[in-house]
Order: sequence, then structure tokens, then C-alpha cells
Amino acid sequence: MIVKNLDDITGSDQDVRTTQWRSRRLLLAGDGLGYSLHDTIAYAGAEYTLEYLHHLESVYCIAGTGEIEDHATGRVHPLREGSLYVLNEHDRHTLRASTEMRFLCVFTPAVTGAEVHDVNGAYPRPVTQDTPGIAVITAENTSS
Repeated sequence: MIVKNLDDITGSDQDVRTTQWRSRRLLLAGDGLGYSLHDTIAYAGAEYTLEYLHHLESVYCIAGTGEIEDHATGRVHPLREGSLYVLNEHDRHTLRASTEMRFLCVFTPAVTGAEVHDVNGAYPRPVTQDTPGIAVITAENTSS
């Protein structure tokens, strides 16, 4: 059984902050579940574009308002408390937070917590026994 509290994460290396968002990584690859769970805050006025090429992500909005733009279709979807979006096709997207927003995010495969978004807004390919020679990127976090 794994039991954690958000207070245990706050201020630790699992509490990652940029100028646009903050991600408290509750569960990571090291927990051995095959997925990771993040409590993420997008600051009011934040706008960032991401494309997870090696991960799928499910995002449930628990507070705030904003929108997400699907780059493949150009469609913009409003987001508010109770909204769910799933990046099930490695979708390139832009999130815009009208107010501070809070999300619960599930990544599969699980992230280690050391990943940093690259110039495309993606995390590197996960390191597994099947991917020898691929190293986890540990560069300092950026504002993207």
C-alpha cells in the first residue's frame, strides 16, 4: 500500500515549478504502478504548447477556467471544473488558463520526475530495458 499526502510532496524535488505551472508529482515510475499521477496548477494567464510524443496523458480539471486548443483540428475546447481531456494520440495542444487552474494528470507510461520538456514540449522517450543508451534528461526545468 502506498499512502502519501500533498504536504509530503510540497517543497521536495517532486514539486516542480516554472513561470507558467507547478506540478506536484504524487506518483512516479519508481512507485512501480506503470503510470504517474500529478497535481498540477496552471497559473492565471499561462499559455503553453505541449506534445507528448512518448506518453499518453489524461487530465481532469478540478478548479478554474481556461481552454485547450487541438492543433490537428484547430478546435478550441473550453475547460472548467469537471472537464476531462485525454491526449490519446500524442496530440499537440495549447493550454490557456483564464484563471488559476488545478488538474489531476495521469501519464502512461509513468514519468520518473526528472524529465524536462524539450523544444517541442515533449518529454524524452522513457528509459526501459528495451531502450538501451537512452538517458533520462536531468537538465534544469524551463518555463515551457
